[in-house]
Formats: sequence, structure tokens, C-alpha cells
Amino acid sequence: MNAKIYFADLRANSSRNMSDKIHALLDQAGIASVIRNNNLVAVKVHFGEKGNTAFIRPIFIRDILNSISALGNKPFLTDTNTLYRGERSEAVSHVAIALVHGFNFTAMAAPVIIADGLRGAEEVRVPVKAKHFHEVLIGSAIIHADALVCVSHFKGHELSGFGGALKNLGMGCASREGKMKQHTDVCPAIEKKECTGCGRCIAACPVQAIAITTKKAFINNCLCIGCAKCITICPQGAVKINWDENSHLFQEKMIEYALGVTQNKKHKMLFVNFLTDISPQCDCYGHADQCIVPDIGILASTDPVAIDQASADLVNSQYGNSCSALKKNYEPFQDKFRALYPSVDWEVQLDYAEQLRIGKRNYKLINVL
Repeated sequence: MNAKIYFADLRANSSRNMSDKIHALLDQAGIASVIRNNNLVAVKVHFGEKGNTAFIRPIFIRDILNSISALGNKPFLTDTNTLYRGERSEAVSHVAIALVHGFNFTAMAAPVIIADGLRGAEEVRVPVKAKHFHEVLIGSAIIHADALVCVSHFKGHELSGFGGALKNLGMGCASREGKMKQHTDVCPAIEKKECTGCGRCIAACPVQAIAITTKKAFINNCLCIGCAKCITICPQGAVKINWDENSHLFQEKMIEYALGVTQNKKHKMLFVNFLTDISPQCDCYGHADQCIVPDIGILASTDPVAIDQASADLVNSQYGNSCSALKKNYEPFQDKFRALYPSVDWEVQLDYAEQLRIGKRNYKLINVL
């Protein structure tokens, strides 16, 4: 049986606006069967990096929160801290940028709770027994919530081809150490020219893997556990991430993390993909480039694999924007993500997720009028 994907286009008029369509979309996708009365519901979103403008509009998120609250539940907005240095690498700055971008309690009527805590270390170890991991490290608020509504801005991504529901689960719900384990199997590295030998990384390291030698920090790879705490504590930004994983391996690791989230929330998840402002890169960038195709609509489903497959198909069915980062594949049904990232096979994440029974690639698209 094909997974059901519910689709609302972006047409609106005086008798039916986008708020009406979002509520109808969630109703038909079965939100009432996913979320029970008086649940604590994690609404997983991306608040956008400082300078980015492609993240989902807060007014749309408010409609989703209203639908959850109307069923007698207590929703909260959540995301995890980033691995890289930026405005979302620890909870204080993360909440602050969320407020600046419009995700505040006055507008949302729901609090912002960073899922993996102050510095990205509040995590739960979830057994998965998969090919690359026997356990995954997920932000504690995601695990402890009664239900999960995963709201994703669908766009391009340099390591996975595109980022949608699966990436929002696998990378977006992982703690900092979990993100590090997905990105690389080796330790962070010290950029000697930038290091001042201040020693803050030594104090932050939980396993005493860092020392000062010749007035510069040095990481002992034999002791390092890849927790990444030194990355955000360094005031000079001298601790660097080794972005050396190939795309295929990265995608498989990401999907195993998605498995850890989904097996914890069986029959308690709903996925919503926004195919709007479809940028060539992730919302983690401090800018948003020209959209690669026109806005398409909003999808909802209980199947994260099918919703990403349908989203990719809908993007690829459009005419490409020649004024964007696309350099080829402008015609409908030509692969826009391959045009952006020729070396990335984005179907790896879908195939592996189906193999792990997270969902299925076959779907039936149902229009919500």
C-alpha cells in the first residue's frame, strides 16, 4: 500500500486563506490520531541562522501550533544546537535568534525549548543496532516529549542533495556529539594560527584530551571522544571540524539517527514539509540564495520517507530558475539537486530509510482543496 501524502497548494482567496488550508491539511493528514489529549508535543523546526531569510514563516508555524493546542495539547518549539560556531551553537544565543526571527511566545503562544540543553550535551542514548551505529545520541527533549510534529523547510543541501523531513530528524534531532559522529570519525583539529593558548578548551574537555604545547592547544586523538564541546567554547574559533565524510556514508549515518527518533515515537509523529523559498543550501547558512524553483505548496504525512520522495519529485517537476545557482537541468522532470551537487546521490537517504523500515518511497498524492 502506498503512503498517503496530503498536498495543499498556495492559492488563496477571501473565502479560504492559507491558515484555513494549513488546518485542513493537518486534519486530513491525521493529526488527531497522532497526538493524544494533554500531550507534550515537540514541534521540531529550524529557526534559521542569523542572516538567513528562507526559513519557514513564523505565521505558518503558529497555525500548526494552534491546531495542536486545539486538540487539548501543550506544544513547544524545539531544535538542537549546531555543531559549527554560529548564532545557534548554544542555547542562550539559539533562543535569542529564534526570538529575533519571530519565534517568540507572544507570536507563537508556545515556548522555545532547545532540545539538547545549554551546550548541546543533554542527550539520550537510543539503541538502534544498525550498520554504522549501535546507539544514537538524541536531544533529550525530543525523546521525552509525548509526540513529535516535524516541520521541515525543503531545500538543497551540499552533503545529502536535499534536506527535508529525514534530515530534520537525523541531523536536526541529534545532540552535538551525535552531529559530530555523523559528520566525521576523527577528532576536531586546532588551527594553530588562530589559537592563542587561552586554555578554555582544556577546561571544557570532559576526558582531558587537550593540552597546551608550545603555547598552542593540542588534541590527543587517542583520548578524544568527539563530543565537540571544544568547538563552541573557543573564543577564537580555532577548533575546526573535519568535514571529510563522503556523501553516501554521511547519508546512511544520518538515516540511522532518524531511525533512533522514529522508533521512539512510533505512531506519534506527523511530518510537514514546506516547499517554499526553495533555496540551494541549508538554512544553517547566514544567507539565502535565489530560489531554484517557484514556490510549490505544503505537504503533510505520517511517513517521513514518502514525504521527502514526494517533495523531491515535486521540485524536479518544476521549471528551474535560470537566475539561481542552477547551471543546468532547467526543464521539468530534470534533477535539480543533481544540477546543484553533481557528486551527491540524494536517493541514498531514501533507499536506506526504506531498508530500515522508517517508511516507504511509494506514495499517493492527495490534494487538499
